[in-house]
Amino acid sequence: MVTDEAILEAVGEVADPEIPVLTIADLGILRGLHHEAEQVVVTITPTYSGCPAMDLIRHEVELTLQSLNVPGRVETTLSPPWTTDWMTQAGKAKLTDYGIAPPSTRDASKVLLQLSIRCPLCGSPNTSELSRFGSTSCKSLWRCNACKEPFDHFKSL
Repeated sequence: MVTDEAILEAVGEVADPEIPVLTIADLGILRGLHHEAEQVVVTITPTYSGCPAMDLIRHEVELTLQSLNVPGRVETTLSPPWTTDWMTQAGKAKLTDYGIAPPSTRDASKVLLQLSIRCPLCGSPNTSELSRFGSTSCKSLWRCNACKEPFDHFKSL
C-alpha cells in the first residue's frame, strides 16, 4: 500500500507545462489529498480560473496515480483562490535561476512600495516594465536597464 505522503511526493513532482522548472508543489497549486471510498482524491487550485495548463496538469496527476497503482481522481477547487504566497522558496529560487523574477513575498499587515524588480540575470534593480502582460497572464515583461536583457516577472497575486 502506498502512503499518502508518498502519493503527495510523487504527484507534487508533476511539472508545470508553462514553466517546466517548477513543479505543482513548487507553485503551491497542489492543495492536498483525501480519501473517498476506495479512491484517493487529489485537490489542485489553478493559478487563475482560466489557466490553460490545468487540463494537462490534471492528466499528468492522473498518470502519476496510475503509475503508483492508486485508484484516484483529481478535483479542482477555486476557493480559496491561489496566491503567490503559496509558492515555495525553492520554487522562487528556481524561477530566478530560470531567468524569471519571482514574486515578492506579501505581508497583509504591511503596505510596501516596491520601487523595482531585480533583474534575475544580473541582479540590478535598475529595471523597467515593458508590458503588464508577458508570455502568460501571470507574468509581466520587464527589461533590465543595466544589462539590457528582457525578462519575465511572475506577478504577485
